[in-house]
Amino acid sequence: MTNRPKIYFLGSGMIAVPVLKALATAGGLELIGVGTQLDRPAGRNRRPTPTPVGAAALELGLEPERIASVNDPAYQESLKLRRPDLILVVSFGQILRAPLLALPPKGCVNIHASLLPRYRGASPITQCILNRDAETGVCFMAMERGLDTGAVYETITVPLDHSEYASELEFKLGSIAAEAAPGILGSICSGELIPVPQDSVEATVCTKIRKADGLIRWTGSAHEIEAMVRAYCPWPGAFASVRTPKGVESVTLIRVNCRRELSGRPGQVLRADKYGLVVACGKGAIEILELAPPGRRSMSAVAYLNGLRGEIPEFLPQ
Repeated sequence: MTNRPKIYFLGSGMIAVPVLKALATAGGLELIGVGTQLDRPAGRNRRPTPTPVGAAALELGLEPERIASVNDPAYQESLKLRRPDLILVVSFGQILRAPLLALPPKGCVNIHASLLPRYRGASPITQCILNRDAETGVCFMAMERGLDTGAVYETITVPLDHSEYASELEFKLGSIAAEAAPGILGSICSGELIPVPQDSVEATVCTKIRKADGLIRWTGSAHEIEAMVRAYCPWPGAFASVRTPKGVESVTLIRVNCRRELSGRPGQVLRADKYGLVVACGKGAIEILELAPPGRRSMSAVAYLNGLRGEIPEFLPQ
């Protein structure tokens, strides 16, 4: 191609922000537009708030298109007039149907935060942490009608050390994808990169996270619960029901340690004093370092206990 490839960007989530910023400053590509989900109510006042990509686009001096449906024929006609060579999709949140997938001559490419065919679907970062995987990564995938089933142009592998929180890992993967994206997209548009079909026999699928997924069941092992705390950060959080003199409340665990050498009845408080708060699990125990009571900011476990004025909280088994 003699001219710079024209790239149209579709994204919404935080992982897409560094990729957008990289494309906006890439010399070998022309970013011809940014599409994102509609603004949504947020905060106590429920004010319409742009997506992370929408906010980043505005900071870059770009006017994002807030799209109710990418499959609306009128939207697709307007996009066709801009003649994109390729559409890049990163954490957008809508399913692209066949007419849109066929619109750009170089196709639609998705950056997916897993080592495909593992973890096709909506929550790959959460799942790799929950399963304590040794590695994860990002894939540049040719989009087709199936859910994350397309052939893969490029895979970038990232080792895990079982200390990552989902929010941190999302930023890390987004940054890695951003660094590679301009070169990979240029090679796709020039025809240098040929995608390799996935092995569907090895495929696994992960579903959308629900609020209820964050509920801690103390019958699980300490390793499982510790992974939940990291995997469900920031949403929905790993939370437990606690009975205090004020009644039963739900507290979100923010930072914990595994204490494999300890044991007790699941949910039993093994320590609650100025040295810390330790709760028994089905196997081992969890030392709670930091938590967030309902409607309040996070605090140390010792500060939480101080607020109970000597009363011992009761962690309810689920």
